[in-house]
Formats: sequence, structure tokens, C-alpha cells
Amino acid sequence: MQYGICHLSVMPMRSMPDQAAELVTQLLFGEHYKVLESRKNWSRVKTVFDKCEGWIMNSQLTFIPEDEYLALESSSSPKYVTELISFVEDSNKMVTPILIGSSIPDTSSLPVTFDGKTVQGEQLKEKLVKTALLYLNSPELKGGKSPFGIDSAGLAQMVYKINGYHLLRTAESQSKQGTALSFVEESEAGDLAFFDNTNGEIDHVGIIMDNNYVIHVNGKVRIDRIDHTGIFNNDLRTYTHQLRVIKKIV
Repeated sequence: MQYGICHLSVMPMRSMPDQAAELVTQLLFGEHYKVLESRKNWSRVKTVFDKCEGWIMNSQLTFIPEDEYLALESSSSPKYVTELISFVEDSNKMVTPILIGSSIPDTSSLPVTFDGKTVQGEQLKEKLVKTALLYLNSPELKGGKSPFGIDSAGLAQMVYKINGYHLLRTAESQSKQGTALSFVEESEAGDLAFFDNTNGEIDHVGIIMDNNYVIHVNGKVRIDRIDHTGIFNNDLRTYTHQLRVIKKIV
């Protein structure tokens, strides 16, 4: 078994070993993974944080030894970057831009200097909405999880991750976490609202705010009204998403 770590600001992980294939998710700086299969130009990997599987280009692989991988995997309090954009510097004084939610790993395979703002191991539900607002107006990108492109589940996952909580990668899998609430009125800021499509499949998630608002991704990260029916888009004057369930994760 081989192990790797993301040494770039953001790396695409695709559904097939092809640059035109669907974007499954993205790796941010400092994320580590297992290499499950290697081919000439691509490798199939599995992320440690959310167990996502997909293909990344071999030209973007950076390997780490097993002992360092295991140390990272067992770390109970990783450092997460809290600024939208900051920088790390390597031993050769080369600078790499990194994005909010990136990890600052404690490993000799990726030695960097970082003097920006981080959080480490704090579970702060009261900061969930404040963190989500940092992504406001980020463009929608299926499979994305950065301020330069993000999907609804990516937004929920990153906001919770930065604040010390663990969410899976898709809206459907996230909807199986936490405790269900009966009414919108029972929810608190930071709870998650899940929405389904015409086939009854959960395919969207938003973060509840105070006063019956929700922050979610629809074209961009935006704020809309929410009620027992779903999300009401004030610009379009219509409902855009049908409410399925509200979950209290923390």
C-alpha cells in the first residue's frame, strides 16, 4: 500500500482516469490519502477524512511513508486554515497559496512554514454560520469545496470541518448523520436542512441561519428564506428546493 498527501493548493479527484471525467471532489493542501491502484498516468485514491474514492493524475502525486500517514490518520487535532487565502513556504523559500479549510500537516515529507490563522480541535457550533458566510458568492461547482468553486455538500462539509466536526462528502450521506428535527421552528443556527429531487433522492443541503434563513449553493453560495415547504428564492419569487428533513449534527 502506498500513501500520499496533497502538496498543491487544490487537486481534482475524478470519477474516471480522464481529465474530462466528472469531478468527484477536490483535495486541499495537506489532505492525505491511500493509493488503491496505480496506472500509467493516473492513480485511484481514497481520502482519509471522508473515505471518498477517485482518480488523480500521477503528476500530482506526492508520496509519504506509512509511519507518517499513520501519524496523520491518528491525529486528534489537525490544524485547519481559517483565512480565505494564505500561503505556505517550503524549505527552498518557494511559496504556495493555500485555501480556507486546508490542513497544516506535521510531517517531514511536506515541511512548510505557515504564519497564518488556524484552528485546532475546537468544536464551535456558534461559529458555523460565521464560517459559512466567508464562502458567500463563491461560484457553484459540482465536486468543488473551495471558495473558487463549491457544491452544497462541500460547503456544509468544509464549514463543519473548520469548526471541529466531521461530515461526509455528499448530501445523501450527510443526511444519515445527526438527529432529525420535526419542524423548522425547532432548528437552531448551524443545523442542516436537506432537500430532495422529484425522484425522492436527497441531493441538496443548506445551513440554517437565524430568522428562517438558509445559506446554501444555487448558482453561487447565497442566502434564501426557508420554511416547511423548502427554500424560497426571492429573486425568482419561487421555491427552488423541497425540504425533506432537518438534522441536528452537534
